[in-house]
Amino acid sequence: MVVLALFSTTLFAKNILVLGDSISAAYNMPTEKGWVNVLQQTLNENDLPYTLINKSISGDTTRGGLARIDKALEQYKPEIVLLELGANDGLRGFPPFLIKKNLRELIKRSKKAGAQVLLLSMRIPTNYGKRYTDMFYNNYPDLAEEMDIPFVPFILEDIALVQGMIQKDGLHPSAKAQPIIADKVWGYLEPVLRAD
Repeated sequence: MVVLALFSTTLFAKNILVLGDSISAAYNMPTEKGWVNVLQQTLNENDLPYTLINKSISGDTTRGGLARIDKALEQYKPEIVLLELGANDGLRGFPPFLIKKNLRELIKRSKKAGAQVLLLSMRIPTNYGKRYTDMFYNNYPDLAEEMDIPFVPFILEDIALVQGMIQKDGLHPSAKAQPIIADKVWGYLEPVLRAD
């Protein structure tokens, strides 16, 4: 049983690259508790031959993603890229047009390398003002339409305001929230995998 599992997930697995920040890097918890690892378990349970390669770094920005995506694409040759970046740009008050430009370039490079892209949307706290927060969030659906890729609406939508789902810092999802995030991403990723 173990041998078969290893056989199916290592010899014939296609790679899914996760390029993100602390939300995907299992911030302040063991890596195995993070949503990426939970999603890998879902893939395994569904006998889907995909291996998630998590190249997420806490604090990373879209500019940081651009600095490292080419190497990751070359090294892992992913079939799919799960792109979860932008939140740290927004928290630092970077211009929304610049965030959008960087995300667009990340998508272009991924597609050029032959990977499909699933864009994971983030929101930033309302204290940044409605105009800025709306412009920030709208980057995601706008790019999804422009670049003809699927996107996941705000991945913390169902947990951001629920007690026990967010860590004491008020920003990062708790271990309890990770399976919910994984389920949400899975709902949008599964159709992509089935069509692959």
